Amino acid sequence: MYYVYLLRSLISPEQKYVGITEDLKKRIAEHNSGQSTHTTKFMPWELVTYHAFQNKYKAYDFERYLKTGSGKAFASKRFL
Repeated sequence: MYYVYLLRSLISPEQKYVGITEDLKKRIAEHNSGQSTHTTKFMPWELVTYHAFQNKYKAYDFERYLKTGSGKAFASKRFL
């Protein structure tokens, strides 16, 4: 499975992060232990939502969409 996930910073809730992984628990632990340079500054992170895909191309397409302007608006309206 491929997981597209949305994180929100606990110290700075306006900061959000969208990512993709095959091991969700491990990846969130990496974000919260400072192993990801993109998210270290705003640790700790909480998982807001995730979506599982069997098809990796559909997962990557959804992640790419969530990083666009309309995808951010969709996520803010539906998930946050």
